[in-house]
Amino acid sequence: MTTEEYKSLKSVLVVDARGTAHPGPLIAAKKAIKEIKSGEILEILSADEGTKNDIPQWCENVGHKYLGFYNEESFSRLFLIKE
Repeated sequence: MTTEEYKSLKSVLVVDARGTAHPGPLIAAKKAIKEIKSGEILEILSADEGTKNDIPQWCENVGHKYLGFYNEESFSRLFLIKE
């Protein structure tokens, strides 16, 4: 996906984990995923570079669909669909 395509995604819930380091963003995502329905998009904001590895691995392990990420100036926006 392009950055513009990511920007057009309609996230149901945005988790702002920019103030946390590994494994904080992953823990925040695990809590937040319980609040949305299957088929909905969760967006995670993270300044921790490890999140770009943690979230896709977690999605693969539990069966959610990782869509990808794009970088802002000082953080990343990661997207997944709850299965």
